[in-house]
Order: sequence, then C-alpha cells, then structure tokens
Amino acid sequence: MTDPNNERDCTNRHMGCHRMAALTIAAVMLGALVLGAGSVAIAQDSSAIGGGAAPVLKVDTGDTAWVLMSSALVLAMTMPGLALFYGGLVRSKNILGTIMHSLIILCLVSLIWIFFGYSLAFGPDKGGLIGGLDWIGLSGVGSDPHPVYGPTIPHQVFMLFQLMFAAITPALITGAFAERMRFSALLLFAALWSVVIYAPVAHWIWGGGWLGKMGALDFAGGAVVHISSGVSALVCAIVLGKRKGYGTDYMAPHNLPFTLLGTGLLWFGWFGFNAGSALGANGLAGSAFLATHAAGATGALVWMCTEWMHRGKPTVLGVASGAVAGLATVTPGAGYVGPMSAIAIGAFAGVLCYFAVVWKGRMGYDDSLDVVGIHGVGGVFGILATGLFASKAVNAAGADGLFYGNAAQFGIQAVMVVAVAAFSVAGTWLILKVVDASVGLRVSPEDESTGLDLSQHDERAYS
Repeated sequence: MTDPNNERDCTNRHMGCHRMAALTIAAVMLGALVLGAGSVAIAQDSSAIGGGAAPVLKVDTGDTAWVLMSSALVLAMTMPGLALFYGGLVRSKNILGTIMHSLIILCLVSLIWIFFGYSLAFGPDKGGLIGGLDWIGLSGVGSDPHPVYGPTIPHQVFMLFQLMFAAITPALITGAFAERMRFSALLLFAALWSVVIYAPVAHWIWGGGWLGKMGALDFAGGAVVHISSGVSALVCAIVLGKRKGYGTDYMAPHNLPFTLLGTGLLWFGWFGFNAGSALGANGLAGSAFLATHAAGATGALVWMCTEWMHRGKPTVLGVASGAVAGLATVTPGAGYVGPMSAIAIGAFAGVLCYFAVVWKGRMGYDDSLDVVGIHGVGGVFGILATGLFASKAVNAAGADGLFYGNAAQFGIQAVMVVAVAAFSVAGTWLILKVVDASVGLRVSPEDESTGLDLSQHDERAYS
C-alpha cells in the first residue's frame, strides 16, 4: 500500500520541476526581449558587416518568392512532417507527447532565433567561433539584401529561412529519447542546445567561421543539421538509458500510415531545404532539387532491397526510412554534385543506414526512432561523399572533390566531421547533466508505464 503523503510529495516535486522549467524559459525570453528592445536605439544598416558599408544591392522578386516558399516548405518538414513521422512510430500512449515535442520546439526556437540566436550564428564573426550580438533582436536585419547572405533577397528573408533549419534540428534529436523524457526537461534541453550547440556550429560553417574559411562544403546541413543532431541523439540515448521493457515489451509503431504521411511531407519539404539553399530561383536550385529527389528515391529502393534480402520481406517502414536516409545523406552535397553522383550517394545511404539501424541492438543503446542510424550515419557519409563527388562544373562557387582531382577537399570534409561530432558530443553531455540537475531528465517508471500523453499532458489521442 502506498503512503498518500509520499505521493503528494512526489507530485509537488514534479510540479515544481515543471514550474522551474517554465520560469527559466520565461526568464530567458523576457531577458532577450528587453535586450532586443534596447538594441533598437543602436540599429545599424542591414547590409553592413562589422560596421563596414556594403554596396547597394538589388532585391529580385523571383528569388525572394522562392526562398519564402522554401521557408514554408522547411516549416512543413517540422510540423506536421516530422511530428507525424515520429508520432506514428511510437506507441499509442505517447503519440501526443511525441507530436508536442516538434510543435513546441518550433515555437521555442523561433523566438530564441529572433531574439539572439540568429545574431550568434550569422552575426559579424568573432574569432571564427561565434557571431557577435550586433543583430540582437534583429536590429539591422531588414529588407535590404546582405552581400554574403543572399545578395538578391532581403536579409530578413534569409534570416527566416535559416530559422526553419534551427527549429528542425533539435526536433530531430527528440526521436532518440522518445517515450521517456520529462516535458520540462525537453524545454530546457531544446533551449540550451539550440544556443550552445546549433548556433556555434552554424557559424563555423555558414556564418563566416573557421570551417567555412577552411573551405568546408555543406550546402544544406549535412554537418550543421544531421551530424550535430545525430551524434547528440546518441548521447541522449545513452545518458537517459533504455525505455522500460526495451527488448521484452512489444514496442512496434502504432500507426504506420501516419509515418508514411510524415515521410511524404518530409520529402516534399526537403525540396525547400536543399533547393532553397541556392537562395534564388536559378539553375543551382534546379540542380539541387534533382539531386535531392534522385537520392531520396534511390535510398528508398536500395533500403527496401537490402531489407528484403536480409529479412525476407520488404516493409513500408523500410521504404520510408530509406527515403529519409537518402534525403539526409545527399543534403550536404545537393548543390555540389550531379544527378548520377546523387544516385550513388542515395544507394550507399540505403545500405549503410539500414545496417546502422540493425546494429544498434548489438551496440546496446535505445535510440527509439533511429535518429543515429539515419541522420547521424547519413550526415557523416554525406559530408564525406561531398568531398568525393563535388564538382565545380555543377557549382563554380564550390570546389572539386577527390574524384575530380582535389584530394585536399576530402581532408577538409573529414576535419568538419570530427570537429562537429566532437563538439556536439561534449556539449550535449554537459547540457544533459545541467538539465538533469535542474529538473530531472526522465519521467518516473509509473509515468512511463502510463504514457507521456496522460502523465505529461493529461490528454489522450484515442478514446
């Protein structure tokens, strides 16, 4: 028999954790709002970098329309695409909690990005490591083009496009700890991770940081999005531990049609993710669009055939997973490789990511929704494959890869893999320890048995 007093104490502690998380997030938002409001008085022209005036540039309406549409497509990847993809893969008692992860991260990271995240990632470079706070509260980020971040689109449109990348990246990680993290912990983790991990990595590669200056190629986020989220997901799965009953209880996906619908929305949105990274309605966008589709289709077919030979039957989940693996793997090279190279990348992704998922059981960690095997492994291979297949004939602003006579590029890509992975692993581990000490990471065994929908949100998906 349980002691009612102990139950009340546990409930009070649990509510206290949620209040602490909510107050912390509110304090961060309020502080950023005050800073952003104060910065209006020292607003600077949006075309200036580090105080230096840039030439007057012209907004192209076609390019602007395409990047705005691409921003909407990437938004659809997070909500409802990723939400449905992940929601269908969990048990029915956890679908609302899982969908909530994608929705609330989209909202939370959007505000962080507007207040100061964008400035940290893309603001004037500070020693190659981080951007300055010159653009805090979007001060100086207006309707004029930026000479580096899209010379034919408004600076604010570029910021909005990048906001969608910043939002989906921590949302990807949630698949690794699905069905067992406290909602209060999720909020703190997402807020800290987007600032401590995502903003510096984005700056290193896209914002004028040290990897970008070295010549690292990452067209649309193989390292910034997929490696950072994939290796962070591995750390989360290890630190939180396995789900209750993992390996003995029945944990099959409860709604594969949801997952398939999410796959279609992810594929649809990925055209904005990759082709939109051309920052214009031009030939490079068309090339990236084609490479994206070719790799996604190849990844789906090759995963299906690999699973068919290995397990005896092709599955719908396998085809969906293979498509996402192909799309993720071609992302860093989408604007640097031709269609035949994209097909080769998609084929390798279908095999490598399949066996990475199969082998996770032997490795002893519970990555609930295969974030490590698909995004982590796919991101690493995609970055390295870009160092092999990149061609200046496709994108003169890029570089030739190893197969086109430039072995040094492959070495640069390898340095990017190691740097981003090591930083993400160390930073994620520290963030998890801070979150655990603050509000606790994992729900109680009783709450886990009940399910996140009821224990964290007091709602049911199905009556």
